[in-house]
Amino acid sequence: MKPKQAVHVLLFLSFNIFFSLAKENVRTTIPQQFGEAPKFYNAPECPSINNLSNDDDSNDDKNSNNYICSDEVVHVAMTLDVTYIRGSMAAILSTLQHTSCPQNVFFHFVASASASASRLQTTIATSFPYLKFQIYRFHDTSVAGLISTSIRSALDCPLNYARSYLANLLPLCVRKVVYLDSDLVLVDDIAKLAAIPLGDDKVLAAPEYCNANFTSYFTPTFWSNPSLSLTFANRKACYFNTGVMVIDLDRWRDGDYTKKIEEWMELQKRMRIYNLGSLPPFLLVFAGNIAPVDHRWNQHGLGGDNFRGLCRDLHPGPVSLLHWSGKGKPWARLDASRPCPLDALWAPYDLLKPPFSFDS
Repeated sequence: MKPKQAVHVLLFLSFNIFFSLAKENVRTTIPQQFGEAPKFYNAPECPSINNLSNDDDSNDDKNSNNYICSDEVVHVAMTLDVTYIRGSMAAILSTLQHTSCPQNVFFHFVASASASASRLQTTIATSFPYLKFQIYRFHDTSVAGLISTSIRSALDCPLNYARSYLANLLPLCVRKVVYLDSDLVLVDDIAKLAAIPLGDDKVLAAPEYCNANFTSYFTPTFWSNPSLSLTFANRKACYFNTGVMVIDLDRWRDGDYTKKIEEWMELQKRMRIYNLGSLPPFLLVFAGNIAPVDHRWNQHGLGGDNFRGLCRDLHPGPVSLLHWSGKGKPWARLDASRPCPLDALWAPYDLLKPPFSFDS
């Protein structure tokens, strides 16, 4: 090989190695930097856990079984990934800021096993040094083979289905959890939401929207097949949004509800009975059989529809939680200088550092 050719080959190989590393870096690094949130303290009336005082800055009990298993802890579960990390940070901050007992809140974060758990851990711990949390690895392969394409590619991410596996991922002593999406903020005390009663037999609680066109969530193939459409016989089935749910994990485990959801997903692979990601299997299993929650706890749809993400107004009534479900996300619209009016309510919880303030 001539020297000139050898140089070209080396340059070509170097470029490909660099490009491959760059691609890998994009998948595993968090491109944004976030500021540190203030520390929040329990009110005097909050129950003590493991003799933790308001002045105790140690993290010794952060992941201890004694703390996690305490009945006084409010458990919150969220998924965590690079794409939505900015929304997750805002959701965490809003939760802590508006609860009377922030030191009694434990966050359970579920992240893809292919993600860098250490980077996610560092990002959360840097902005929330005193946050009590744990990160669980979710293996995409456990659900990837069951996912059918939906009307929006973002809905096909395996991590969207992790909420169906919380009972398998979280410690057995965690009996009840509040699941939250990453595109929301709370303006009320999450302890009130966690305390909503589930009655004698309900597995989950969520706001129901019985004025929504429930039939539109399933295909004509589903409704034309009596053996399928009879699924909702003797059930007053209404739409509910799975981005805000209170889940009794003991009852979920006892009823093996993960398997029930998977069975509907397996059927969907054989015959298309719905078009919208992870929501329809939840409706098939639970719609018409959940504990009621006031609509104030999920003012959803602020991200518009799944196609254009147009601006929307609040639903009538009081507000405890604002949810930007839909295509449009407040951080993206703010960055593009095309915010919707209600995006201004999300902005105060944004911990993102502007580029010029990054540490050198």
